[in-house]
Amino acid sequence: MNKKTVLLIAFVLSCVFANAQHVGSTPEYIKTLTAEWKGERFPDGRPKVSDAILERLKNISIEEAWGVLRNKGFMNQFEGDWTIINPGEAMTGRVVTAQYMPLRPDLEKQVKEQGKTENRAQKGGTNSWPIDMLTTGDVYVADAYGKIADGTLIGDNLGNSIYAKSQRGVVFYGSVRDQEGISEIKGFNGWIKGSDPSYIQQMMLTTINAPIRVGRATVLPGDVVLAKKYGVIFIPAYLVEDLVLTSEVTALRDEFGHLRLQEKKYLAGEIDSEWSEEIKKDFLNWLNNYPGKLPMTKAELDKYMKERNF
Repeated sequence: MNKKTVLLIAFVLSCVFANAQHVGSTPEYIKTLTAEWKGERFPDGRPKVSDAILERLKNISIEEAWGVLRNKGFMNQFEGDWTIINPGEAMTGRVVTAQYMPLRPDLEKQVKEQGKTENRAQKGGTNSWPIDMLTTGDVYVADAYGKIADGTLIGDNLGNSIYAKSQRGVVFYGSVRDQEGISEIKGFNGWIKGSDPSYIQQMMLTTINAPIRVGRATVLPGDVVLAKKYGVIFIPAYLVEDLVLTSEVTALRDEFGHLRLQEKKYLAGEIDSEWSEEIKKDFLNWLNNYPGKLPMTKAELDKYMKERNF
């Protein structure tokens, strides 16, 4: 092996190890993780799913979203059994991830040193670092390995900072403190595994905007989260628009089917199986004369119906 080859290998390895030391993932790494996304991105590399799609997503049920994802081969995107700060409100947003681990002093030292090179705040705890990165429409999602006592990632002060930056809230596989104060932050919401009066200790931040596990789900930075009363779904950014439209059409099909069953026009077995040509024509006519406001544009609906065999 010649000298140039040895130097090249050494250079490549040094780049690999340098990248591995980042606390926050580089834009290039995030773009690699989310390569299927072809649209606009934030400066940090995360996909920029439109605000309009995020708003429409709020009306999609967990079951509808879950069904679309499973049909596309995504079996591990749901987590349930949450304590919800404001249970009556749904939340959608673009994910910023953070991972926490039990404290190991030598690793924590490296994380803090690397934080200096990344110009992260040196006052306060590292649990403020993900918050500093939030922008409007972001949801702070953290894997805190289910720690409750001494695992409280935020209190009402950090909760206020999160809402000021994101106009959203959090999804924590872990806990918070000052839950009463947090619940009084107008507009803020949170899906958490518990609360405790203790403060965070014997745990450390390890990564920001890297892949994390949230219970049963694998979550990437730039995913879109749908958080509702009955659970949380994490959706790959490139699938969100199709998922919303598919789920909206499914909801319209259900509305039509329920109406016709109530009218006793068709038998339950006819509606609950593959539709006959007669029912399909009836459904299309019903859509063309829909009594309310369709959730999608007519152009979106027409294109969808042409491309799908329902």
